[in-house]
Amino acid sequence: MADEISNTMTGCQGKTVLLRLRNANTIQGTLIDFDIHMNLTLDNAEDISKEKHLKLGKVLLRGDNILAISLPTN
Repeated sequence: MADEISNTMTGCQGKTVLLRLRNANTIQGTLIDFDIHMNLTLDNAEDISKEKHLKLGKVLLRGDNILAISLPTN
């Protein structure tokens, strides 16, 4: 199972992902890299939780703060 998730995530590098965080925020950005703990590096990240989107730039998100990841279907 872990290999399948890793392969899927590797295939999504360079694509836009949507993340739901433990604090109820939603972050969208381009997946640059990840590790075995699901720590993610995103580029062009935005907090899209509220009407006015907050541009964050390049961010590193700790895996234990992520509730869900929506990956592109392509």
